[in-house]
Amino acid sequence: MTATGHAASGGGNGRAQAGTVTTEVPARLDRLPWSRWHWMIVIGLGTVWILDGLEVTVVGNIASRLSEPGSGLPITDAQVTGMAAALYVAGACCGALFFGWLTDRYGRKRLFMITLVVYLVATALTAVSFSVWWFFLCRFITGLGIGGEYAAINSAIDELIPSRYRGRVDLIINGSFWLGAMGGSLLSVLMLNTSIFPQDIGWRLTFALGVVLGLVILLVRRHVPESPRWMFIHGRSEGAEQLVADVERSVEDETGRPLPAPDRSITIRTRKSTGFVDIGQTLFRSYPRRAVLGLALFIGQAFLYNAITFGFGSILVKFFSVSSGTTGYFFAVIALGNFLGPLLLGKLFDTVGRRPMIAGTYVLSGLLLYVTAWFFGQGWLTATTMTACWCVVLFFASAGASSAYLTVSEIFPMETRALAIAFFYAIGTAAGGITGPLIFAELTASGVVADTVLAFCIGASLMVVAGLIAAFLAVPAERRSLEDIAEPLSARAAAASPASGARPAPGAGPAPEAGAT
Repeated sequence: MTATGHAASGGGNGRAQAGTVTTEVPARLDRLPWSRWHWMIVIGLGTVWILDGLEVTVVGNIASRLSEPGSGLPITDAQVTGMAAALYVAGACCGALFFGWLTDRYGRKRLFMITLVVYLVATALTAVSFSVWWFFLCRFITGLGIGGEYAAINSAIDELIPSRYRGRVDLIINGSFWLGAMGGSLLSVLMLNTSIFPQDIGWRLTFALGVVLGLVILLVRRHVPESPRWMFIHGRSEGAEQLVADVERSVEDETGRPLPAPDRSITIRTRKSTGFVDIGQTLFRSYPRRAVLGLALFIGQAFLYNAITFGFGSILVKFFSVSSGTTGYFFAVIALGNFLGPLLLGKLFDTVGRRPMIAGTYVLSGLLLYVTAWFFGQGWLTATTMTACWCVVLFFASAGASSAYLTVSEIFPMETRALAIAFFYAIGTAAGGITGPLIFAELTASGVVADTVLAFCIGASLMVVAGLIAAFLAVPAERRSLEDIAEPLSARAAAASPASGARPAPGAGPAPEAGAT
């Protein structure tokens, strides 16, 4: 095969020989200054977390209303926050694995369009639910779409954003979940107001508005390009070179300054797909400590969040006599605290470093939740002070949870990235996100203070344990190229191929030994 193309301001051509490609594309992407093009990526891809936040929050806020007579569905509060929530997360886990595999095989762009369409259709069908089983089915399919989004979009974001900005951008994008949560909370207050909308109509309109938002995102996302990194590995080096050259020209026109020459190239052996055996060996044989880290981070954050968010409405209603129609105001405040965490702390993950920030946010949020549980158990809290405590806990927890997605999307080789994200999301979320709602729904619905204290302590304990693991195993990935953090499998294949005569890219060291971090 041959690969041609040109690069603005010192960029290089992709050079191919006997199935190998030598390219400067990663270095050219990492040297770019922040530009309008990067804002387009953030807006086009990052907005999916707003949808996820809207979905989860709406269901949490309407749980009490759906269980009331006249809602149009014969469903209980515990079924909404327990079974429906668990099915949504189960769908997300299945969707992450299935669509994650397709993302690594067929490309980021194709899949982040397909998964958004799946979400839109399922959410529209949720709005017209006529029975409990239909509601449950639609929640599962909605989860399929959202789970697929996580795999396709996190991989695309990290491969398109320059290395010196990657940490803060990834955290803020993942943290934008809470903008959707704020919108869902305030929207539910309006839609659940029976003086404006009938009891069996308001919650349906809430889901319908999610569809409208998704359609807007779909229109914006059409302009987001495929990942050039994915393209050159899959034999489309000419397209990757041209895409990057076009971006370089637009950045130079915007800044009025020529770009510096890229400082390295990488040689890879093109491939159409990566098998599950290769992926499994990479994750657990080449990088076992990183695999343990990924599992710990996802399980810890999933349990902490489920301990609070899936049952927050029931806690406010049962223990503090808050009206079911006004719980959205309280959660909007909690959501604001969650968004401010990644927004204000995100830069520190690129400057102070991944390891101290990941470990610190996990351990501190867990300890603060212990304190909250103690205050609640002593009867010292009101609805307002309980909300304030949750805000403080989740300010730190949100930054930590977002860093879990950042971590697994940057510490494994490029060919495995989407499926690695999917795997850790699915395993961690299944442990905390399926088991969690089923456990916590029963505990918070019991009306017994000690049960809710236990729920908080379970979430806090797992968060602290994950933070301690991160203190020893987190990878110092700040301001480093993805190819330096984890050498692509295709680069090793090219280096090992006698026919190619290729050499590993500068800075991309030898294949890691077992236990490498």
